[in-house]
Parts: sequence; C-alpha cells; structure tokens
Amino acid sequence: MLERMKRLFEPRPEDPGPLPEVTLRAIGVVRNRVTEPTPEGWEHVESRIVLRPELAPALLGLADYSHIYVLFWLHRIPPHLRGTRLQLHPRDRQDLPLQGLFATRTQLRPNPLGLTVVRLLSVRANVLRVLGLDAIDGTPVLDLKPYIPYYDAVAGARQPRWMTELQR
Repeated sequence: MLERMKRLFEPRPEDPGPLPEVTLRAIGVVRNRVTEPTPEGWEHVESRIVLRPELAPALLGLADYSHIYVLFWLHRIPPHLRGTRLQLHPRDRQDLPLQGLFATRTQLRPNPLGLTVVRLLSVRANVLRVLGLDAIDGTPVLDLKPYIPYYDAVAGARQPRWMTELQR
C-alpha cells in the first residue's frame, strides 16, 4: 500500500507532444577580430553588430539604453555535437560537480543559442558598437532587446556554491 501511494505522488516525466518546427532568419552579423571561441576575456572585446539595412529604423530609441541583450546563433557548433552531452562538468573541470547541460552555460546545447548582456557604446545607421559580446566574427545575430534593470535585475537571485567559487 505504501509503495502504491509513493508512486501516485512521484513526479513523472511528461511527453510534450508534437513540437513545432522553428525557422529563424538572422537580423545581422557580429564583426570583430576574434576568430576562435575562447572561454574568457570577452569583457574587453569591442564588436560591431551590423544589421540588415532595412532594419535600421527598428533601432530608434535603442541608443538611450546603456546595455542590451544580444541573442545569437553559435554557428560553429556542428549539428552532430548539439545536445550530445546532457550532463557535464562546467568548463570540463572535474573539480566542479556534474551538472545537467541546462544548469550550465555550455555551447553544446540542443539549439546553440547564445545570450549576452553587453554595454551599448553607439548606434549609427544599421551598426551597433558593443562591449563584452562573447561571439566570434561572423556570428549570426537573431535578436536585440534593451536591458531594463527594473525587469531584468532579479533581487535575491541565487546560484550554486560552485558557481560562486568559479567567479573568484
């Protein structure tokens, strides 16, 4: 009887059912001097985001923000590697605990999306200059959004101890 009761209350994986296909079109491309991915040092990298010219009017008002989100496609991740490691040690460091890929910032995701908050230095015509974008030259940009501290800075947010130690 006790076993039956336990099974009734155990969470079971749900089947999401059929998932829709998603098609994206890049709005622009990253231009900088970085040709190979690197794990650190991005805070000093200045990049240009060159948008499709017809999107220049969509930048109206963006220059009033100090920071923006940049959503981009990690185009150099081969399809056969995407989502192949469901659990890993962050940065391949065996001294850090094994984590599910969604609890890390690994690039080997089922959909290789990158998301970074960057300092917006300038907007001119269809070109944005930004600082701190962790994307190599030629990376397709999918979207831009303003960083709004009121919405985006979460008071009391927590993270695991290993992440705090990694930051030191």
